Amino acid sequence: MKLHVLDPNVSIQCTLHDEQVICQSNTEQFEVPSNIVTGVCINSSNCLPDMICLTNCEEFDVPSNNPEIGNPSYFNIGWPNCICPDCGALMWYQERVKISSRINPKFSLCCSQGDVVLPPYRRLPQLLHDLYHGHDSRSKFFLDNIRSFNSMFAFTSIGGKIDTHANDGNAPPTFILNGENYHLIGSLLPLPDKPPKFAQLYIYDTINEISNRMAAVGMADDSNAFKSSIVKDIRQALDDCDNPYVRVYTMIRDTVHFQETPTVRLRLLGKRGRDGRRYNIPSASEVAALIVGDFDAADFDRDVVVQTQSGLLRRISTFEPSYWPLQYPLLFPRGEDGYSRGIEFRDNPNKARRKRQFITQLEWVGYTIQQRHKDVSTIVFARRLFHQFLVDSFSTIESDRLRYMRDHQKDLRAAMYKGLTEAIVSGDYVANATGKRIVLPASFVGGARYMIQNYQDAMTICSWAGYPDIFITFTCNHKWPEIVEFLKTHNLKPSDRPDLISRLFKLKLDQLMRDIKEGSIFGKVKAVIYTIEFQKRGLPHAHILLFLAQSHRIVHPDNIDKIISAEIPDMHREPELFSIVSALMIHGPCGEQNKKSPCMPHGRCSKYFPKKFTSHTIIDADGYPVYRRRDNGVYIKKGEHFADNRFVVPYNRELLLKYNAHINVEWCNQSRSIKYLFKYINKGHDRITAGFYNSPDPRSNDAVVDEIKTYYDCRYLSACEAVWRIFVFDVNYREPSVERLTFHLENEQSVIFPDDACIEDILNKPYARCTKFIAWMEANKKYPEARQLTYGEFPTRFVWNKDERRWKPRKRGFSIGRLHFAPPGSGQRFYLRTILNYVKGPTSFADIRTVNNVTYDNYKDACSALGLMDGDAEFVRAIKEASFWGTGAYLRQLFVGLLLSDQLQHPNSVWNSTWEYLSDDIQRI
Repeated sequence: MKLHVLDPNVSIQCTLHDEQVICQSNTEQFEVPSNIVTGVCINSSNCLPDMICLTNCEEFDVPSNNPEIGNPSYFNIGWPNCICPDCGALMWYQERVKISSRINPKFSLCCSQGDVVLPPYRRLPQLLHDLYHGHDSRSKFFLDNIRSFNSMFAFTSIGGKIDTHANDGNAPPTFILNGENYHLIGSLLPLPDKPPKFAQLYIYDTINEISNRMAAVGMADDSNAFKSSIVKDIRQALDDCDNPYVRVYTMIRDTVHFQETPTVRLRLLGKRGRDGRRYNIPSASEVAALIVGDFDAADFDRDVVVQTQSGLLRRISTFEPSYWPLQYPLLFPRGEDGYSRGIEFRDNPNKARRKRQFITQLEWVGYTIQQRHKDVSTIVFARRLFHQFLVDSFSTIESDRLRYMRDHQKDLRAAMYKGLTEAIVSGDYVANATGKRIVLPASFVGGARYMIQNYQDAMTICSWAGYPDIFITFTCNHKWPEIVEFLKTHNLKPSDRPDLISRLFKLKLDQLMRDIKEGSIFGKVKAVIYTIEFQKRGLPHAHILLFLAQSHRIVHPDNIDKIISAEIPDMHREPELFSIVSALMIHGPCGEQNKKSPCMPHGRCSKYFPKKFTSHTIIDADGYPVYRRRDNGVYIKKGEHFADNRFVVPYNRELLLKYNAHINVEWCNQSRSIKYLFKYINKGHDRITAGFYNSPDPRSNDAVVDEIKTYYDCRYLSACEAVWRIFVFDVNYREPSVERLTFHLENEQSVIFPDDACIEDILNKPYARCTKFIAWMEANKKYPEARQLTYGEFPTRFVWNKDERRWKPRKRGFSIGRLHFAPPGSGQRFYLRTILNYVKGPTSFADIRTVNNVTYDNYKDACSALGLMDGDAEFVRAIKEASFWGTGAYLRQLFVGLLLSDQLQHPNSVWNSTWEYLSDDIQRI
């Protein structure tokens, strides 16, 4: 394949630097192999020799390690051939830290630019190496059943619920975990009449050890002992590795059987005396000790003590170095230490001192799951066991966070500032005498409050930018040629490497966002929102909403055809597009010709396919587009079925050719569906928020509201999502950003404080006295231009500095403000919020209540003076505002609350103005 860079859209500038000609282009940079053009290429020390980094003005052959792409429009990222100069991880050039040198890129995804340093991998013993990397039937059977083989030799069990339903069918297998996760270890010996499991297999009935291990996972041997021979080789390999845990259990076996000691216990040691950055292979004496006879548990600090014979299971702390090697002997065959709290960052005198001294488990995992240029990592070649390790890793990290929040609920309490000052007056000096309970906070990603806050932020953008115009669903294609060709060289399939799938999807999504914002596809974009979700099979996809500028909005159905098609393209004029549509954009087929399609559980397609033929695109009476689908006799064959234009998922031609993925593009500029559109892009967390709203009434004495348990019950984690979260990729994205604006009545701001804090100390803290709301009024005193803005408009011109607790004039960027909602039943807070939507430049609470030089006693009277309480208009406005994000049930509760409060002057009039919002969900049942 020839690549010609003399393209009218590519500008190239060449300069002389240190007697070398350096060429830069306005596209991604890449390096030309030095044997093609002399003197114009930059050889980067941390890229492989055939890595592409810069362009020149000549025509040349693409190096053979870049996959052949028949479609010239396709956005080919290439292979992850850049080598991190700090840790040796294979990275894509586009993953570089943007502020690093373009010639010698630095990377943070793998090792935080060299701050995280862990011992290198050691080569596997030959027996295990042949099983992992062989090409014979033994290796294939081992890799296909690697999770079962790992369970045979694991010392601990997983506490979460493994969801096997996702693996029904012919799609690539995945690993999904539900609920709280933890690792458990049982007693040294099984109870009478109970078969041995996990670590007990190293001690009990070792004469029949191989058959016992196979029976433990339900694996039956064949006549020629093919499977048992693999089990024997693994057992021998662990001995050859000198695995310290195997050695310890062998010692226990000898002690129990030969010395007939009645009570032997095992103490798993949690501390290591060596530097975790350099040494991670402990000896047997470093990982455990035998206890003979009685003992005092207080002497063993936090070490785990395993009993001789008991039905009880002990939980292993996630901070124990033995946590990972006990569960994954096939990933850590030498018993390499896992994460522990004492691993320090690398000393680097050229960098500013870090606030933290030790690495986190998240950073340890992010480093551990990388494929490196010289090290042969066992983990990334473990296929389905790699899936399990990824899910286990992030669920462990998340469980640690949730456990911390649960354990510290009583330590963090909140109360109004005014209440604390009154407590001082009444003689209560200790904080635990006042306050209210705190549960799962909005800062926890994926929790109910997090989802609700993001949903309301999205609706704020909608209020500012108008209704969205385009709805895009971009789904990862696990058969992208870059990843398929790269993994062929390692005898792997894309489904074996969810880490690469997620990373590549993120790079493609970032480029898609750049294309959209550039405006060449849909026109000028005013705002964009996306959320990331993961399919039942685990693959990531993005739901994207585009808000176009007024000058580029689509007002006529004929213009929809210019950007959206719902027809099969001509296979002779556009063969590449025809191939992509045929492979990725055909629904089903379902209906009469295939009643067994998964989309027809009740005999009717849940996606309403097949659509009707229509010769022109129209907008129906409900405001939904009916795309052009002509009955032109064109069809494709999918399996045993045929599909015509009625089964085509709407798409955009340019996006499909460039990204070669399922990209559903829909026009959506109509108001009646907007709330349901936003609910759809957040549907993955509906059960979480439903559990939040359906919690018992907290006012009842016996109410138990456990938001953490609700989250666990609704949480299903796949390998791709685990990777996404480990690398801290965005789950929600908004542009422009939304500044959440808190407000409160005078001296009634919420204050968070430790349970045993002194109240006088709390009152003297800056965060207690100077809130974002109070700082706004202070800024109005200092900056004349600030007095021209309402509170909600303030973030467009000013930036909140959390550390300094003050607003500063904005120098760059843009943001819009969102005032927290206050229901009509909240009394003066409701009227205060109503005024804040109109008043500009107040410098005190009294200023807010001042109208025409008259200061009113309360905000309700001030609202009346401003003409904001014309009959029941403010209550109608409140219901309509809440309808943007609230469910129909919530709106009905709001309306009933107004009726019971006796605040409505004309309830019938309010009902007539709002009944469509109150019954919105009922209409659609």
